[in-house]
Formats: sequence, C-alpha cells, structure tokens
Amino acid sequence: MKWATRAGIHIDRASSAWLIRRFVDPDAEFIFVDDPEELDLHDATPFDMRGVDYGHHGADCTFETILRRHDLSDPVLWRIAGIIHEADLEDEAYDAPEAPGLDAALRGLSMTQDDPSILTLSGPLFDGLYELYRRGYLLGAGSLA
Repeated sequence: MKWATRAGIHIDRASSAWLIRRFVDPDAEFIFVDDPEELDLHDATPFDMRGVDYGHHGADCTFETILRRHDLSDPVLWRIAGIIHEADLEDEAYDAPEAPGLDAALRGLSMTQDDPSILTLSGPLFDGLYELYRRGYLLGAGSLA
C-alpha cells in the first residue's frame, strides 16, 4: 500500500512511518508531497496532514491516532507514543524526558538528509527504542529496572 505525507519530515511523521511499516503495513511505500493537492496524483493513504483520518485528532498526535485506529494496545508502543506526543506537541501531557533528545536527533537528520533517507536512518532508532522498552516491561512491570 502507498502512504503519503508532507515533505520535510520530523518526529511524528518519521515515527508514524516506522509504526505503519512495522505494525500496520509491512509492505508500505512512502510518498512525500509538498502540496496536499498532489495527493490526487497518487493512489496513497495520507497521514500527518490536516483533515485526514491518520492525523492529529483531539489531543492525539498522528502516532497515537494510528495506534487507536488499528487497535494496537502494546504498552511499549503506547510508551513510545508518549515520547512522540511530547516531542511533537510539547504540551507536557506525558512524563517523557527522552522527547527533547529524540526530537533534536530527528530535526538534525532533517537538516542533512532527504525524507527517504530519514526513514531509513530513523527506522533502526525506533526499533532500538521499542526493544529497550520491551525489555524494560519484561524485567520490571513497566519500568526500566
């Protein structure tokens, strides 16, 4: 399936692309558009764009919306969602001290890499974050013991 998002990706779009490819659509292809009207040229599902199903809804960032739309209840993904939410929205809704560092890393990548390269480079970062918290949940009932 093809998925489309705005060009110039940062934390929510990069993490949402990882989430889509890892837990929703392993064969996902990503298209980056400068203008939402370009979507008419592609047969793609839009995400992290204004007014689309897979975007910000209520207090949720796109990552959280995708989790809800696909009934993904994995507590590790929800822990990561708190980090992504805080990095993207900076509303202090979650205790996520990792958020500023992860956001800085993704913003730095966006200054030196094109969008497909950012997805290639950030995928293993999100895989590692997932594994870190997965092992923490296995060891310490929700904390990194």
